[in-house]
Amino acid sequence: MTAPTSPGIDQHPDILALRAHSEETTTTPVAQAVEALALLCGVYLAASPWIVGFNGATTLAITNLITGVAFACLVGGFGPAYERTHSMSWAALCIGAWAIVAPWVVAGPAFGTATTVSNVVVGIVCCLVALTLAALGSSRGTRGITRARR
Repeated sequence: MTAPTSPGIDQHPDILALRAHSEETTTTPVAQAVEALALLCGVYLAASPWIVGFNGATTLAITNLITGVAFACLVGGFGPAYERTHSMSWAALCIGAWAIVAPWVVAGPAFGTATTVSNVVVGIVCCLVALTLAALGSSRGTRGITRARR
């Protein structure tokens, strides 16, 4: 005897509604602009030692390179799989906070103003972008379930 087949969890109405709302969220111009800005922040953070000119400071240059690549890779995953990755925007917030404090933690107070200003500004923008991504993700979470049950 075979057991009756039932639709899998991926066909549950709540899951389908969440996927539909995730797709709606990522196709809005605001979400696409925020994701593009986040990707640019990560690329700038990775390249900032050579743009600003502190590539001689090896520890901070390597830190910014690794942090920028990690941030860009993290936010790059939001577009194609937003319903599963929007909660990782809190990790992006931590990376942005690290970018702010890295000049003092990694290199000490010996660096110039351009280095510090570059890291602080890009870190603040990364934090704001991460908070915006988190808000976009949480604003659609309950609406999808409510609409699916109607």
